[in-house]
Amino acid sequence: MTTQHPYESLTPDTVIDAVESLGYFSDARILALNSYENRVYQVGIEDEQPVIVKFYRPNRWSREQILEEHAFARELVDLDISVVPPIADKSGKTLHDFAGFMFSIYIRKGGHAPELDNMDHLFSLGQLMGRIHNAGSTRTFSYRTEISLQRYAKDSASYLLESDSIPQSLIPAYETLARDLIDKLEVIDAANKPDIIRLHGDCHVGNILCRDDVFHFVDFDDCINGPAIQDLWMFLNGDRQHKMAQLSELIDGYNEFHNFNPAELNLVEYLRTLRLMNYSAWLAKRWEDPAFPIAFPWFNSERYWADHILELREQMSALDEEPLKLF
Repeated sequence: MTTQHPYESLTPDTVIDAVESLGYFSDARILALNSYENRVYQVGIEDEQPVIVKFYRPNRWSREQILEEHAFARELVDLDISVVPPIADKSGKTLHDFAGFMFSIYIRKGGHAPELDNMDHLFSLGQLMGRIHNAGSTRTFSYRTEISLQRYAKDSASYLLESDSIPQSLIPAYETLARDLIDKLEVIDAANKPDIIRLHGDCHVGNILCRDDVFHFVDFDDCINGPAIQDLWMFLNGDRQHKMAQLSELIDGYNEFHNFNPAELNLVEYLRTLRLMNYSAWLAKRWEDPAFPIAFPWFNSERYWADHILELREQMSALDEEPLKLF
């Protein structure tokens, strides 16, 4: 017996009807945008600019967690920080219900991704993150989760080993490596107790747009409690010297608005490892979503898992390396 995936009922007519239920008049033009966890569309509006509508994945976030995301984005806008918050209706509501889905509406923002080899861009990104973290540090989320070794590494490894995702021939290698990695991660976790603040949580270039030399975030869907370095390490790439040069520029901008604790550099490879382990488990958990086999056809191949195990072995070595330092 097969179970219908929730998004199968999200037809073009349902998308248009949901938007029009809020008083918009659609011109029936719909463009599906690049999003896998949720479903996001650009919907044309008669005689006006198109809007962006996001339908939240059912049973992923609670209503309280989504409203906390919206409130954080609104708080940042009120501080004149460039983010794209959901549009509130006349009664102030930002989260709406239609045909069994929770959804929200956003204005459309254009732009291009920042250039991480451009030091001016890195300095500006640092300033933006410093301002966001200055606001985020005033309190923690009440309903949103926190980055943790249990959730991102231990639970991920357990799920993968209990599912049919990993080829049988590679299960022993993954199981042994995951256990050794978790042992090492536990030592790092015990030795570091960073301040926990509200974060964007998923700071990659796909969530940031640049237009007229201004950067703005377009998605806070993964906002979370955690250490500040979580929102910074993904901007770093290349060899060690290159990363330290990028880091120096990033933190110079950051420190103009919020003080960065250099001790958090001890967590860069720790957090990278958590992300790698969680990513594979995320793909496995979403495999019944028809969009995932199409977008990630290589996921359940032996080649993918062999490469992933090699990547995790490299992370084992990276965890033993000296942490990055500020110039």
